[in-house]
Amino acid sequence: MSYLQNQISAFKSSVNSSAGKVANKRTAGGTNPGPSPAPTHSSASRQNDLKRKRPEQSNVVYSQPADTGTGKNIMTQVTYAIDYLKDKNTPKTFTEIIGHLSVHNSGKDYQSMIKTILMKHDKVNYDPKNDGGEGTFSFRPVHDIRNPDKLLGHLQSQPTFKGLSVRELKDGWNGAEESIDELEDQGKLLVTRNKKDHHAKMVWPNDPSLSFTIDEEFQSIWHKIRLPEAGALADELEKAGLMPANKSGAVKANPVRQEKKTKKPRRGGKTTNLHMIGVLKDYSHLKK
Repeated sequence: MSYLQNQISAFKSSVNSSAGKVANKRTAGGTNPGPSPAPTHSSASRQNDLKRKRPEQSNVVYSQPADTGTGKNIMTQVTYAIDYLKDKNTPKTFTEIIGHLSVHNSGKDYQSMIKTILMKHDKVNYDPKNDGGEGTFSFRPVHDIRNPDKLLGHLQSQPTFKGLSVRELKDGWNGAEESIDELEDQGKLLVTRNKKDHHAKMVWPNDPSLSFTIDEEFQSIWHKIRLPEAGALADELEKAGLMPANKSGAVKANPVRQEKKTKKPRRGGKTTNLHMIGVLKDYSHLKK
C-alpha cells in the first residue's frame, strides 16, 4: 500500500507543477483581446464614399448640336403633309392639313412652324388668296401636267423635239403610265420602254403628218433584194484596188532580234601567292 500511495502523491505533485507553468505562460502573454466590434452602417458608407468612382461614359458628340427631337419631329410632319398634298392632288387649307396630321393639341407655335416651312418649301405651291383668304397649299411637281391633253400640249409647244421622262411625269400625275399607253395605241406618242419590266421610260410627240404607208409592191421588191454575204463586199473592194482602213499598205519593219550574250565559264579559283610560284610545288595535274 505504501508503494501505491507514493505513486499517487507523485502524480498529484506533477499535475500541480504543470498547472503552475501553464498559468505563468498565460500571464506573461498578456490578456486575450476581445472580439473586434462589427462595422456600423456609417463606417461602411464612409468606406464606400472613399472608393474611387469611375466617370460614366457618355455618347454625346460635342461637335454636333444636341438632338432635342423637336426639329426632327417637325420635318417628319412636313414630309407627311407633302405626301398628303401629293396623294389628294387638290389644293388644301392649312386647317385640313392639321386635321390630317392630328396635331391640334401641339400648340400654336408648333403649328406656325409647320405652316412657315410649307409656305417656303420648293415642292409646295401656296396661294394666300384662295378659299376666302385663308390660303391653300398644293403639291408642286416637276412638270405641271396631270392629264393627256396637257401632256400633248406641252410636247407640241416645245421648240425642239425633246422628250419627257416618265418618272418626272409620275411625280405629279398618278395615272401617267396608263394614259401614256393609251396615247401610244392611238399613235399620238412615241414611247421608249425598259427592257426589264417594259415600263415607259421616255415619251415624244408623234407627228401624224410624218406617218405614211408604203405600197406593198415596193415592199416586196425591197425584200427580194439579196444582201451580200459577210466578207463578200470586202473582197469586191480589194479586187477594185480599194483597201480597207484596217489593212493599210505600209510595210511594218521587222523587229531587230538581239543576240543573247553567252556567259564565259568561270575560272576554277583565284590564283594567290604569286610571289611563291618558284618555291611551291604545282599539284594541279592531280585534279580530277
